[in-house]
Amino acid sequence: MRFLIKFSYDGSSYNGFQTQKGLETIQEKMEEALKIVNNNKTTPIIATGRTDKGVHALCQYGHADIDVNITEKKLKRALNSNLPEDIHVISTEIVDKDFHARYNVKEKEYKYIINTGEYNPIQRKYIFQYNYQLDTNSMKEAIQVFKGTHDFRAFVTDNKEKENCTRTITDVNIKEDNNLIKITFKGDGFLRYQVRNMVGILIRVGENKLFPKDVERILESKDRTKSGKTAPPQGLYLIDVKY
Repeated sequence: MRFLIKFSYDGSSYNGFQTQKGLETIQEKMEEALKIVNNNKTTPIIATGRTDKGVHALCQYGHADIDVNITEKKLKRALNSNLPEDIHVISTEIVDKDFHARYNVKEKEYKYIINTGEYNPIQRKYIFQYNYQLDTNSMKEAIQVFKGTHDFRAFVTDNKEKENCTRTITDVNIKEDNNLIKITFKGDGFLRYQVRNMVGILIRVGENKLFPKDVERILESKDRTKSGKTAPPQGLYLIDVKY
C-alpha cells in the first residue's frame, strides 16, 4: 500500500532533508524507521521537496510503499516509536498507487522569521538573529515584485542554463510582531535556495541599500551574481503543502 505521510521536524541538527553519505539527514532517519516497520525492507520516502541544512518543517509530506498489512493509525504510532524526538509523524493516509508526493503538489507555503531586536541565544537556531532595525515599508513594497509567474534564475544558487527556473508565486506577505518580521511566500513550487535568496535581497532593501525598483531589475536580469547574499537557514520553515 502507498501511504502519504505528513511529518514535521526541527532541522537544526541535520544536514538537510536529502540523504548524504556520512551525514545525518531527515530522509535517512525517516527511511530507517520505515525499514523497521516494513519487515526490514529498504523503503524509500519520496518527499514534496528537499529542505536545506538547518531549515525546519511544520508540515512536510512524503509517500512510501509499505508491504505489511498495517492501518494508518498503527503506522503513525510505529514510525514515531522509531524516530528521534526532533522528527514527528503527524498523520498517515492510504493513497492511490499512482499518487506522487512531489508531482501532485498544488501549493507550498514558506515562512521566514527575522529578529530585529536584542540577540536571543535561545532562538538562534529557529529565528535569524539580525538584531538591527529594517525598513519594513520598503520591504513590503519590494516583495510584491516576486508575485506572479517569473523566471527566478537570479535567485537560484545552483543555476543551470537549461534548467527551467519559471515558477508562480501566488501570495506574499510581511507582518511585524514586536521585533519579529515574518515573511511568507506561497507558490506552486520553489527552487533550491530561492526563498532564502529572495529574503536576502529583501533584507538589503530593508537596509536601504537597494530599492524596490532594483529588485525588479535584478529579477529581470536572470543573473544570480546581482542578487547578493543568501539569508541563513535558521529562520526558514516549510509551513504548509496543499494537494
